Formats: sequence, structure tokens, C-alpha cells
Amino acid sequence: MRTRERPSTDTFGEAWERLFDPPAAHRGLWSPDGAPENSLAAFQAACAHGYAIELDVQLTADGEAVVFHDDRLERMTGREGRMRDHTAADLGAMTLKGTDETIPTLADALTMIGHRAMVFIELKTPFGEVGPLEKRVTDVLVDHNGPTAVIGFNPYSHAWFADHHPQILRGLNSYGWNDDNARKLAPEMRKSLAALEQIELARPDFLSLGLDMLPSPRADLYRAKGMPVIAWTVRSPDQWEGVQDHCDNLIFEGFHA
Repeated sequence: MRTRERPSTDTFGEAWERLFDPPAAHRGLWSPDGAPENSLAAFQAACAHGYAIELDVQLTADGEAVVFHDDRLERMTGREGRMRDHTAADLGAMTLKGTDETIPTLADALTMIGHRAMVFIELKTPFGEVGPLEKRVTDVLVDHNGPTAVIGFNPYSHAWFADHHPQILRGLNSYGWNDDNARKLAPEMRKSLAALEQIELARPDFLSLGLDMLPSPRADLYRAKGMPVIAWTVRSPDQWEGVQDHCDNLIFEGFHA
């Protein structure tokens, strides 16, 4: 991994330096027989090992930002229904994967993490939508003194941050858009998303690219122009070895990077 030149202003502070090192644990440092993903225990484990943290946030029925990846509750809680139909209090009483861990709010997660780790906050805002989740995340970040960046696939979300809070470091997510969920999109939308056509709209500070996009001449071109590239989700040392010369950092799971 190589260090990029700091932007001409000190807009991002420590977050810019910690964009490049250490690697980020995907949904925290979780394991199938240990701390569940996106839990306070997984974030504590990542901090204890000196890693950065990637986590997911969504908006609850009562407008709170909570840390949870899936649209539905079944996989992580064993309950039926959509996450967004519940209040933060309801979700905070649900246990994760048969453990004592519950669904934390973003504010609670950042309070526990403090200044110990860089946090990549993936906003699960639906494509084309923007507003309530971005505003709530911003309110939480105002009270947090540790290094953070917002990431996500929605270019309109990034554009909102660029216009309203340019001091918050932001990274545009993308991947090959050839899985089952992506195939539900119109072909022209899939093509534009996979080709990084949204960069002009999003105006990101860095790119967070799936392994199916790396290495690629276009990503190399953006990187050569000074836009860092983070690889996700790296699940083995061999995978990282294959792309590390084309990236500046990694989001990993399943091993210790």
C-alpha cells in the first residue's frame, strides 16, 4: 500500500491518513462462532487488533441510524420482517445470531469505538434517494471525535455530502453489478454503474471497489490521478496479493490482514 499526497486543505484531518492504513475489518472483526457481524463485540475485537472498521447503517421507523446490513431481519435475528419497520428501541432488544449482542445504534457504536479506529460507514440508502439517513448520520458524526468516512453505492448520497458537508471524507462503492440483485436492474443502469459512470455526479474522495473490478485500467487511471482505491471484500491473503499493487488499502473478512 502506498500513501497518497494529502489534499491541499486539511479538510479531512486524521481520516485522510487513516484511509490508507490499517486495513478495515468488514462489519467488524466477526466470526461464525464468535462475535456476530455489525455488533459491538465485533467492533471491540477490531479495535483490540488495531484494525479499522467497516459497518453498515440504515434508518429505523423512528428516524434513528442503526448498524445493520440486511433489509430483512431473518438472517441475523431469526425474526421475520423488514428492519426499517421497527423502531430503534425494538431493534435494540433483538439479539444477533443467538448471542447476547443486540443491534446497536450508530451513535452507540461510535461512542464505544471512540478514537481507537477509523470507521468506514456504509450508508444503505436506496439508489436515487437521499435525505433522512444522511442527515441523521451527519448529526451523529458532529459529536464524534474519531476518524470516519462515509461510503456507499448511491451517488446521490455522495453528492448530498459533497454539497452540504464536504469536510466528511466519502468513498463511492462499486462492483461488477452481475449478481442476482443487480440483474433486476435495467441493463443500461447496470452498465453505467459497473463502468463508474457515477463519479462525476458523486464527486467522491476515494473509490471502494469490489474484487471483480480489480485490477482494471480505469481504476488504475483514477488512482494515477490521485484518487485512492480501497478493495473489498478480501477474504484471503491470496486475493489481496492479486490486487494489492492496484489498491491503497483493503476491507477484509475471514482472516487477519
